[in-house]
Amino acid sequence: SISLSSSRPRHTRLPTRTASAMSYDYKTVAGELKGRSFLTLLDFTPDQIRFMLDLSAKLKTRKQQAREIGVQGNLFTGKNVVLIFDKGSTRTRCSFEVAVQDEGGGVTFLSGSHMGKKESVEDTAKVLGQLYDGIEFRGYAQADVEALAKFSGVPVWNGLTDEFHPTQALADFLTARECLKKPYNEMKVIYIGDAANNVAYSLMICTVKLGGKFVALGPKERSPDPALVAKMEALGKETGGTVEVYDITQRKTALAGADVLYTDVWVSMGEEDLFAERIALLKDYQVDMSMIADTNNPDCIFLHCLPAFHDTETTVGKEVKEKFGLDAMECSDELFRSKHCAAFQQAGNRLHTIKAVMVCTIGHLLRRAPNSLDELEFKE
Repeated sequence: SISLSSSRPRHTRLPTRTASAMSYDYKTVAGELKGRSFLTLLDFTPDQIRFMLDLSAKLKTRKQQAREIGVQGNLFTGKNVVLIFDKGSTRTRCSFEVAVQDEGGGVTFLSGSHMGKKESVEDTAKVLGQLYDGIEFRGYAQADVEALAKFSGVPVWNGLTDEFHPTQALADFLTARECLKKPYNEMKVIYIGDAANNVAYSLMICTVKLGGKFVALGPKERSPDPALVAKMEALGKETGGTVEVYDITQRKTALAGADVLYTDVWVSMGEEDLFAERIALLKDYQVDMSMIADTNNPDCIFLHCLPAFHDTETTVGKEVKEKFGLDAMECSDELFRSKHCAAFQQAGNRLHTIKAVMVCTIGHLLRRAPNSLDELEFKE
């Protein structure tokens, strides 16, 4: 089971809304996010998520302008951030580091710490909270990132746990927004394969909070947690979002009209002994061009949080080929290299969405842009 609790104050209720998007008050939402931790998207209202996505898009423009005219951002001036990685990373680590440096802050990559070994998470949090303005954690237990937030006294950002991957979901929706050019509440998003993992859960939460249609297409053994599905179905009555769960026997129904096909690796970090079991369970769920065809949507995009086993050009890919005879796992090489694949645009958007989360929570947002996100643009 997963943690369904939210740190949002109990008296704060999500506003009733239709499926259409609603505007938000800039200063109000910016004020609500200041000083907050970012542990799971369950903690945030639809308007707060929309705000973070709007800010992400504006920061992406700001980054392009900074490159063109050669200026340094100042949203993190005087701020210092520490990054804790108990799990390996490419996109998450690089995005956090570049994001802080882009806006004039200092960043420490903490490796070989005593946390959880010679020093408790609580004690480590209390130390780091004295030294840094924000803490990023990427690891296994959701309880660890929650403890860091509870005891550090500074905003803490979840870079990935076994339960949730919230920064990834923001990048997913920024990419969908750019590619599809349609409102979030009109998007049909299908997660295919292991629908009981952290990426699928955060994608489901984000889709429903934004009023979209989330579909899980996978074997019953790896279906989403029923408690989370029930919670999202209840939330959907307020936001207009929906959740549907199918297996491969209902493939055509699930795929019809999809805007986004999404998958992830079949075996996550720490599960390397499960390759044989997962391949047997998920081999019929490889995302390929035939699935794109079944959507009947020529504009459908394919997303993947990466890394992807779409060929045999990796050590793992070669081993899988030798042991199981597969040239690819969760997605075909043809699809991965097709016009439908937006995975690298999605990877680049990790920077802008992660930067937005930090700007919202520790940055000088209202000082530099007191009235509108448009004030963040650089002028020559």
